[in-house]
Amino acid sequence: MNENQSTQAVQELSSEKTELKREVGLFGGISVLAGIMIGSGIFYIGGIVLQRAGMSLGLALLVWVVGGLITLMSGICYAELGAMMPKAGGGYVYLREAYGERVAFMSGFSNFILGSSGSNAALAVAFSTSIASMMPGSFFAESGLTQKGLAIAMIVLLTVINIFGIKLGSTVQNIFMVLKMLPIFAILICGLFMGKQNPSLSVIPASNPGFAQICGMVAFGVVATMWAYEGWTNLNGIAEEIKKPKKNLPLAIIISIIGVTVIYVLFNYAVYRVLPYDTIVSMIESGNYYLGTAAAGSLFGSAGGLIVGAAMILAIFNSLNGCVMVFPRTYYAMARDGAFFKSMAKLHPTYKTPVNALVVSGVVSIALVCARDLGQLTSLVAFCGMVFNGLTFYAVIRLRKKYPTMDRPYKVWGYPVMIIIICLIMVGLMINTFMEDPVTSVIGLAVPIVGLVLYELVFKKNREAAVRGEEEEK
Repeated sequence: MNENQSTQAVQELSSEKTELKREVGLFGGISVLAGIMIGSGIFYIGGIVLQRAGMSLGLALLVWVVGGLITLMSGICYAELGAMMPKAGGGYVYLREAYGERVAFMSGFSNFILGSSGSNAALAVAFSTSIASMMPGSFFAESGLTQKGLAIAMIVLLTVINIFGIKLGSTVQNIFMVLKMLPIFAILICGLFMGKQNPSLSVIPASNPGFAQICGMVAFGVVATMWAYEGWTNLNGIAEEIKKPKKNLPLAIIISIIGVTVIYVLFNYAVYRVLPYDTIVSMIESGNYYLGTAAAGSLFGSAGGLIVGAAMILAIFNSLNGCVMVFPRTYYAMARDGAFFKSMAKLHPTYKTPVNALVVSGVVSIALVCARDLGQLTSLVAFCGMVFNGLTFYAVIRLRKKYPTMDRPYKVWGYPVMIIIICLIMVGLMINTFMEDPVTSVIGLAVPIVGLVLYELVFKKNREAAVRGEEEEK
């Protein structure tokens, strides 16, 4: 790439010009991220974390803080990348610029086939299952077919809503973000001020393990918190629809991650204030991790179950709407590059949303809802998902060298040490995942490999033609 081409590339990547509509403000961005991150897991993941922390309440809270810090370290990488390149597609764009189209396509294809579509399907199934749990003994609760029907209906409904404009989708996200936080805050605040327990916050488990063992417990617990913090990458996918993205995108990422971390820590502490320690131990030993549900029952009696049920349903709906909104933007970005089906780059003539990408994403999600073992399908991409996340973090270093003159309204703190640390953490998580489940990890890598073959056979010529066309226009 000569100097003129490099200058043009920098101008195009950093430009805020877009065919899409910028209608998502700072609060809307926070609603998208926090809305996706805070799901039904807030009521049960705390029990899993506590078990992995050797039943030490203080160590469990420390694990939540560490998990939040790791997520924040990861998020600030996306903050720098998103502010300097406010383009639809998020991680796909960063991988393309840092490593080339092949790596970017492998990531996007993996998400299209299983990762993102699988998340939509899993959330839709979880939504219908939560509804069924609120209606025990009914035909709906006993009929798996009916529950799948509701899951499919929710995907269709939210796809249609998001076709009718990013503003409508964002408004729905904002409303349900507020609604779902009401019951969560009710449990949190009442637990903190009405709880009668004085929990011990020693970070040393009763078994008195050594320092190395405690570090192992923290690491094992942090892996569990990653499920609760999942979703922080998704705002970058709609960067072309965010108002003042160079300012609002980094702010939304940082505020969301810090805010969610505080909520998780305080919520779990509120649970410790309400439930006696012996009760917590007894529940976890019996395999019941729903400490948040038990705390609500203790605080509000029979109404506690309804409060938790409502919170879970609202939380899942909020997460599902956010995912339906952001994921198709990656497929749109790929198609715009000539690296995916051309029709996926089509925008709605009135609402300027990637209508075909939204519809196809919905169709693939519905197909996965109908699959027999959804959990097995989505777990296949966990390993390669970590690979691409690690590559995206390292892309900050590569892109600083490739585009040294590009305006960076926001920069990673403690560069490059923080980048190296978070990359090493991702490598550690990948090694741990491979050791725990080598077969699934290897099979999961087959998805991007299939994507690479597909790119070479089908999309390579289209992408090269698109690049030549761009160069001729210049």
